[in-house]
Amino acid sequence: MNSGKVILVGAGPGDAGLLTLRGAEAIGAAEVVVYDRLVSDEILDMLPRGAERIFVGKQSGNHAVPQDEINKILLKNALDGKLIVRLKGGDPFLFGRGGEELELLQQNGIAFEVVPGVTSAFAAPAYAGIPVTHRDFCSSVHVITGHARAGGELSIDFPALVKADGTLVFLMGVATMGEITGGLIAAGMAADMPAAIIENGTRPNQRVTLGTVSGIYALARDRGVKSPALLVVGRVCSLGERFDWFGNLPLKGRRIAVTRPRDRAGTLTNRLRALGAEVIAYPCIETEHIERNVPAETALRDIARYKWLALTSPSGVSSLCELLGGLNADARLLAPVKIAAVGSATSDALAEIGLRADFVPEKYSAAALARGLTERVPPAGRVLIFRAEEGAGDLTEILTDAKILYDDIAVYRTKYISEKSAAMAAALRGNELDLVCFTSASTVRGFAESLAAEGVSEKEFSQLTAACIGSATEAAARGRGFKTITAKNASIDELINVILEGK
Repeated sequence: MNSGKVILVGAGPGDAGLLTLRGAEAIGAAEVVVYDRLVSDEILDMLPRGAERIFVGKQSGNHAVPQDEINKILLKNALDGKLIVRLKGGDPFLFGRGGEELELLQQNGIAFEVVPGVTSAFAAPAYAGIPVTHRDFCSSVHVITGHARAGGELSIDFPALVKADGTLVFLMGVATMGEITGGLIAAGMAADMPAAIIENGTRPNQRVTLGTVSGIYALARDRGVKSPALLVVGRVCSLGERFDWFGNLPLKGRRIAVTRPRDRAGTLTNRLRALGAEVIAYPCIETEHIERNVPAETALRDIARYKWLALTSPSGVSSLCELLGGLNADARLLAPVKIAAVGSATSDALAEIGLRADFVPEKYSAAALARGLTERVPPAGRVLIFRAEEGAGDLTEILTDAKILYDDIAVYRTKYISEKSAAMAAALRGNELDLVCFTSASTVRGFAESLAAEGVSEKEFSQLTAACIGSATEAAARGRGFKTITAKNASIDELINVILEGK
């Protein structure tokens, strides 16, 4: 049997945007992922659905899996011929024990690769507005572990660090912070030297405490600072308040649930995170292309009998591609018809496959799409509608009233899922959510039904505000008891705007 391979990947300090391209590529190919406590949920959401997940997280004084056992887990899976990603917070070779994990693999002839990660030693200060070097303040930076071996004492040359007169970054030093600051002062460091503690660096819940080396330990104790946190000591810390870009983002401190399907959530999720929000990814629906769809295939073979093809979502565009492929055809088959798209997202999805929408209503809704078609379809012309199995009635009702002929064909169906329903129920009941985003009536239904399985009643939704992408979504949310704010137009840009206006 051929042995597998282990890729040691540095996951960075928490912000998924700081994961390297090579790291993301390795994660996407993994069959087994062995990960630590400090790997963020955002990065774990990137793992392939079929990958086996093995948690080996460690906390100070509590090792879920001893290091020797972690090494054996990697070896065993590699000997089984699997591609394993060992996912570690920060950089695996900077106090990450990455070298120890490779020793057993090397001794057994297992192929391995190392993907460096962005270290929190530099990233967390950057997100706190603290440049670790600045020519007006220092000419060196020193990264030191603040962690002592079990039963041992800190092994830090405090006089040498003070003499170096550079920026000092102590990792894993929460439990020993008093000893560290006391050691620096005893070695001759000025008591008023600026210092900072950065908790959960680069994550939406990042918290920064600024002070001096003599007072920072007391501040940390009073504020209840917990790991993961790092201590920065040096004159550059005096710049933190001036340069704190991350702490001043408009949605900083807001916790927002995004309910879009996993394959459609990226744009909204990334935009919200870029504005400082802590986004909880909660895909409660997914779409599924309808296989062996005889009505749809028949309609495409006889496309010349239609004047317009109406598409009501990007999922409809994806299903159109599947249908064309199944017929061994391409976009040229659609030459006889004009194409109507319900909104910009659907129009963009068409553009990605080389098609241009001939009509997109100014207001993105099924009703607006239908009204636009009534003005454009010639007498006796027929419309082909490709949409979800449970499509909204507005579209066909308006066409019927206008006596326009149409064939309404389902090309995909919506499935309701609840992979994280227990955690979401706990967040809702603990008042840990500021907002939930709904981009369709089906996401409202999926959210409500997934939480009903956890015993959450619709009465409990009354204290939660729903950000809705359109009037149909708003009606569905109000029907479930939510307070609502609604985008003026059914687009991600407008949804972001209404969230910013209501913050």
